[in-house]
Amino acid sequence: MGLLEGKRLLITGVLTEASIGFGVAALAQQEGAEIILTGAGNGMKHTEKSARKLPTEPVVLEFDVSDPSHIPALRTELEQRWGTLDGALHAIGFAPSVCLGGTFMDATWDDVAVALNISAYSLKALAEVVAPLMPNGGSIVGLDFDNTVSWPSYDWMGVAKSAFESTSRYLARYLGAQQIRVNLVAAGPIKTIAARSIPGFSKFEDVWDERAPLGWDVRNAPGVARACVALLSDWFPQTTGEVIHVDGGYHATGA
Repeated sequence: MGLLEGKRLLITGVLTEASIGFGVAALAQQEGAEIILTGAGNGMKHTEKSARKLPTEPVVLEFDVSDPSHIPALRTELEQRWGTLDGALHAIGFAPSVCLGGTFMDATWDDVAVALNISAYSLKALAEVVAPLMPNGGSIVGLDFDNTVSWPSYDWMGVAKSAFESTSRYLARYLGAQQIRVNLVAAGPIKTIAARSIPGFSKFEDVWDERAPLGWDVRNAPGVARACVALLSDWFPQTTGEVIHVDGGYHATGA
């Protein structure tokens, strides 16, 4: 039996085969899970295309985290299809271009508000969808990037990730009574569509592999998907509010 045998998971953020969410979705299916994907706006067609490349083609439902009406709509759809849910992956993030690339001082509150809403508050929005469908407990896992220091070009997305981490800790506190665990996986840099949209992302690539004790491949990091699947399984029953680093050890190594 696989780690996720019999589990039902909601997975967000699958755009292409290079998406971390795609790797998690594929491995989750291999480990026995039944999954549903979500997409939004113009990205829906990309999510649907990627869904067809998974071992078993899953249903794709619409979920725009910036639209409050989508929260009850998605919850109702999931309840009608499955009744209950065992886990969810948060792989959602966005910031206006002015929030990235060294223009930190140029971003207005309106710009930053978009980044915080979609990249941090959305974790709470996802929890609103899935927590009521987890009467027997469950697991929510989010994809993070280390934000204990400032990074070149990452700018307001780094601030959003700090809010994201804090949100996960508060969700862990308030959902713990329902035996719902909330954890994050802080991955090293991976060449996804989201990463390519960050000006200066290439600065991370060679440096990361040189400094990480275990090495790092920006094109292939299977450990990230494995960590997510492990946290979505029953193997970490008393771990919540945690950030698991899957970055080759970069975060623990000085220059």
